[in-house]
Amino acid sequence: MILIADSGATKIEWRLITEDGQIKQASSEGYNPYVQEDEDLRKGVQEHVLQVVGAHKITELAFYGAGCGSVEKNKKVAEVLRPFFPDAAIEVNNDLLAAARALCGNDPGIACILGTGSNSCYYNGEKIAAQVPSLGYVLGDEGSGANMGKKLLIAAIRNRLPSTLQEAFNKRFALTEEDLLENVYKKKYPSRFLASFMKFLMHHIKEPYVYKLVYDSFTEFFTEIVMSYKDHDKLPVHFTGSVAFYYGNILRQAASDQGITVKNIIEGPIAGLTLYHQEKTFGTSKV
Repeated sequence: MILIADSGATKIEWRLITEDGQIKQASSEGYNPYVQEDEDLRKGVQEHVLQVVGAHKITELAFYGAGCGSVEKNKKVAEVLRPFFPDAAIEVNNDLLAAARALCGNDPGIACILGTGSNSCYYNGEKIAAQVPSLGYVLGDEGSGANMGKKLLIAAIRNRLPSTLQEAFNKRFALTEEDLLENVYKKKYPSRFLASFMKFLMHHIKEPYVYKLVYDSFTEFFTEIVMSYKDHDKLPVHFTGSVAFYYGNILRQAASDQGITVKNIIEGPIAGLTLYHQEKTFGTSKV
């Protein structure tokens, strides 16, 4: 009995693989050990996951999450889960390994995340063997929703958008400089605030200015991040995350213009993780 979790700050996707290969699913509130309380995870398991698990005895629990990048934090997460699944072998890893396993399986490749933030690694088919630092929304996060939102907001607040786009922005948001600084420097989750403007960019994607903004941010991701990996032009390059998924055509064009071929683009890793753990446990997929 295998239970898999893919955890972000807003939502956790759970998948249960039963003895006969059936897949059951659940979702609960997100959890990041750096910014959310342990009680949030306990409550989600109690209210949503145990109903799906039922009388099944979990023997393996694979939890992947944002903020699960250190031994200390991973141990903390495992301790929260242990009382619910006392007989399970619990493995806690970060969301980048989730992306790598979902995208690459057992093959080498470059796995990338483009969502609110961005991240990447070289995966050798077994583990993460190299990683170019993302540096977060202040210093890096090229190609991410936060990065593009930041570029848009700087231009909008300084009235540097094309006139029709500036008018649409002002009408839609009525955002003042004070509002912007409050959200970025004082309130929680500034990167999430910045990335929230991706909906506006999507709505106006046919505007040359917007297309170029998105294209240029993706190009920065390839030149600054992907091209830093050895053999990036020979290895398959894969993506997961909402920004990569919904702007896939522009992403592939930016990659092609840099001589890079993008292979898989998926919205989220949970399906690929389920397949990975099925094959690892049963030797073949039972989907």
